[in-house]
Amino acid sequence: MNKVIVVTSGKGGVGKTTTTAALGAALAATGQSVVVVDFDVGLRNLDLVMGAERRVVYDLINVVQGVAKLPQALIRDKRIDTLSLLPASQTRDKDALTEDGVARVIKELRTKFDWVICDSPAGIERGATLAMRFADTAIIVTNPEVSSVRDSDRIIGLLDSKTELAEKGERVEKHILITRYDPARAARGEMLNINDVLDILSLPLLGIIPESEEVLRASNVGTPVTLNDPKSAAAQAYRDAAARLRGQDVPMIVPADRKGLLDKLFGRRAA
Repeated sequence: MNKVIVVTSGKGGVGKTTTTAALGAALAATGQSVVVVDFDVGLRNLDLVMGAERRVVYDLINVVQGVAKLPQALIRDKRIDTLSLLPASQTRDKDALTEDGVARVIKELRTKFDWVICDSPAGIERGATLAMRFADTAIIVTNPEVSSVRDSDRIIGLLDSKTELAEKGERVEKHILITRYDPARAARGEMLNINDVLDILSLPLLGIIPESEEVLRASNVGTPVTLNDPKSAAAQAYRDAAARLRGQDVPMIVPADRKGLLDKLFGRRAA
């Protein structure tokens, strides 16, 4: 069954674009067809994370406004032929998006791909509401910080009121993805722990992505972390999250403080 997913959050900088690319690549690696769509009109970072910035000719706004046909704007990934990108415009603003135009593009993408993953801009303004408007499923990305979790709660309210499914009396399927989790900082009380986040948001947990230099390194070289460093803990966490999206029962791994564990095992103490 074709599925439209929105990757969203209230707060910026939590890892939505990284998540969109990583999950898209992980799902495409299973042989299913995937398109990642950048709704962050005016900023456009998904093409950078995907390593396709030099290949952009037409974009989402061009397709929405009928300047270009969808196949002209789609960019097929050079590493996985079942993965494609529909980039955002860097020179227009979000007001150039229309609900009718977005509806038409999403409808056409549903006919071409198994998974349509929409990378939403942060906040609750027009670009974000249109990114979630036609979604079947929402992945709410949050850092384990009070401000990020509070903003995520606001997004949950929008998903339950501003989407097409909500207006039909139905519910968008919602999942929480916790990013940049550092078990050592959580143990010291410097960030919320996993249970704190889930107690506040009261939604199913899709995955826990550990704080990782590999994620930043992958973004800088223009390759999703699931492809750039597939053996890293972050890549494995994203693959597990992708498997859960596909309905697989995958055990949830909570990142551990490996240094702290080794210290306890060997009785070492800091000088």
